[in-house]
Amino acid sequence: MPSFLLASMLLATPPASAVASDLHSYSQPGRVVVTALALDLDVSFERKSLEGTAELALEWRDPKATSLVLDTRDLAIAKVELTDADGVWIETKHTLAARDPVLGSKLVVETPKQPAKVRVHYRSAPEASGLQWLTPEQTLGRKHPFMFSQSQAIHARSWIPLQDTPSVRFTYTATIRAPKGLRAVMSADNDPKGTGPEFRFAMPQKIPSYLLALAVGDLRFASLGKRSGVYAEPERIDAAAKEFTDTEGMIDAAEKLYGPYRWERYDLLILPPSFPFGGMENPRLTFATPTIIAGDKSLVALVAHELAHSWSGNLVTNASWPHLWLNEGFTVYVENRITEAVFGPEQALMDRVIEEHELIEEMKPLEPELKKLVPDIGTRDPDDTFTDVPYTKGAWFLRTLEQRVGREAFDRFIRGWFDSHAFESVTTNDFLAYLDANLLKAHPDAMPRAERDAWLTEPGLPASALRVK
Repeated sequence: MPSFLLASMLLATPPASAVASDLHSYSQPGRVVVTALALDLDVSFERKSLEGTAELALEWRDPKATSLVLDTRDLAIAKVELTDADGVWIETKHTLAARDPVLGSKLVVETPKQPAKVRVHYRSAPEASGLQWLTPEQTLGRKHPFMFSQSQAIHARSWIPLQDTPSVRFTYTATIRAPKGLRAVMSADNDPKGTGPEFRFAMPQKIPSYLLALAVGDLRFASLGKRSGVYAEPERIDAAAKEFTDTEGMIDAAEKLYGPYRWERYDLLILPPSFPFGGMENPRLTFATPTIIAGDKSLVALVAHELAHSWSGNLVTNASWPHLWLNEGFTVYVENRITEAVFGPEQALMDRVIEEHELIEEMKPLEPELKKLVPDIGTRDPDDTFTDVPYTKGAWFLRTLEQRVGREAFDRFIRGWFDSHAFESVTTNDFLAYLDANLLKAHPDAMPRAERDAWLTEPGLPASALRVK
């Protein structure tokens, strides 16, 4: 879509959308949508692969639809089955298209009678983009191998055939068989007392595909409180438990601001030293870099960020990747409020100063399109959008609104946004409709439409953006 058309759509602010189209997925959720996923997988470090089945429960929306389209990348598909009228599994025809370098391969399953379920037998490739296989030497203990997933943005399709778009949310269960002596954990209800080699999981809350997560390794567990804990390699578990003693306080602070924590538990997984990211907000189990264990809690703001995603991103999710700021801008804003509540206003202010400086420096060499809060990226790799722009510029926009209407009014507005859109996938137009009806209607002079659109659709920072002093 040309940039000027995207801008005009935002300027018009049409009514809230139902399901946004996603150029980064082959799936057709307007015709049929996956409502539940059941995984049954064997983990092989020798072959560097996951092998088994993905069973998909389907809700048919188009009575004329005769096929199910799924996203895959480098998966070997053995066969596909569907249930007949009596619930018996029968094999059906499928076609795997040529591989697109960004989107992977479209899997088309013939479903002439619109079955309730489809089951795909498959194996992931050693080079799966969403799986990282570590040798013992790449771990802290140096005794056992380790594997972890990274599904965001569109890497879930490299280890599971599914509708890999954040516009689709589903529940899931999983049976994972791991090598003897290793523990499997997922973004689900982990049992710290489970001994394997077979581990069972359930995620009763609906999530988008990018929040599917799996890790297998030599892991121990330590409790941090009534609903939080940490998993780590045995050599690091004591230091991790000591570092994250403020986790329960962070959860309490976030709840006071933005309503109940709706995911039951909040646990952390501290990954081996070779984990290449800061953190990943997988629900119920944040994946985190070991570098945040500094010994003095000076880097635990990352926990505040990933915890904040339990409201902004995990609970209310961007429907497609050009709207990433709805996840990350909100999260940076909420993170700063949690930091202020737990560690004080001076720490929160210092974090903002650093973030704003880093944003300004990072934007200097960026192409103009990527300096927009809602960029037109077409079908280019959505990983390209993960700059400081959706994070810090998004939070800056929200903070500007807060300054204009006052914190009390803005807090009510943000909590209302989370409550009214809980477990939904949304677009920027959805937000703008809610903004007009629930904040700007009562504060019509808070932000002129031209200024608002400058924040969203123009490169860089508007002239009205005030820097922290």
